[in-house]
Amino acid sequence: MKVITTIQELREIIEKTNKRQQTIGFVPTMGFLHEGHRALMKQARKENDILVLSIFVNPLQFGPTEDLDRYPRDFERDQKIAETEGVDILFYPSVAEMYPNELSVSVVVKKMTDVLCGRTRPGHFDGVATVLTKLFHLVQPTKAYFGKKDAQQLAIVESLVKDFHFPLQIIAVNTIREEDGLAKSSRNVYLTDRERVEAPELYQSLQMGVEMIQAGETNPHKIISGIKDRIANKTSGEIDYVSLLSYPELEEFESINGSYIIALAVKFSRARLIDNIIMNRD
Repeated sequence: MKVITTIQELREIIEKTNKRQQTIGFVPTMGFLHEGHRALMKQARKENDILVLSIFVNPLQFGPTEDLDRYPRDFERDQKIAETEGVDILFYPSVAEMYPNELSVSVVVKKMTDVLCGRTRPGHFDGVATVLTKLFHLVQPTKAYFGKKDAQQLAIVESLVKDFHFPLQIIAVNTIREEDGLAKSSRNVYLTDRERVEAPELYQSLQMGVEMIQAGETNPHKIISGIKDRIANKTSGEIDYVSLLSYPELEEFESINGSYIIALAVKFSRARLIDNIIMNRD
């Protein structure tokens, strides 16, 4: 595995890879790798000749009230995980390398940002779309891999690729969970012992919502109310949102039909957890 820190060196390697007509699987991350990231790498490893992993904590997607410096980092650990998963190229640039000057052009996401996590994080997905535009341009992947846990991000990335005609395929990978159902996340380490016991209720609440729909309930407001009641009664977390929207459009509807997503975010003392289920009523 080669660890690369400069854009120039990455470009040289990608050029050689393209000349050999090798397929490139790309997994962009902000590091502190967990089982969810491993799942992305495993699938990319199976489906491509070359596997590229990027680790870059992107400052553009952190808001003024979000602590960029507090984001967990452990590059030595991440490097060992990447080697175990068969990564060929680990791109680990500095902020100065990715943004040597103040940007004169950036990507602005116009749709799907006023719901779910985007509602309380203005500009977040602009930062995501901007850095991914740079990374897609540099890595030139055949396929790029994203987890369904960040469903809003997934929908926006799919639109980015479609709107800008990137010659690549986005592969959506199922959420990896602990045995008790809690979605794997780098933020789980911030849960207290009590909160860790309560946290699986988030996924169980989502499952309850699906069961209500399968039983014939089509009113989104009743389903959302039921999920909120369960979370409030069974956890000490503060509900940020519970939403039921069409997917991938992320639009509200009065009666559930077709593909939909039930998504939530809950704030515990030191961690904000998100989770979702994407289903089709038919």
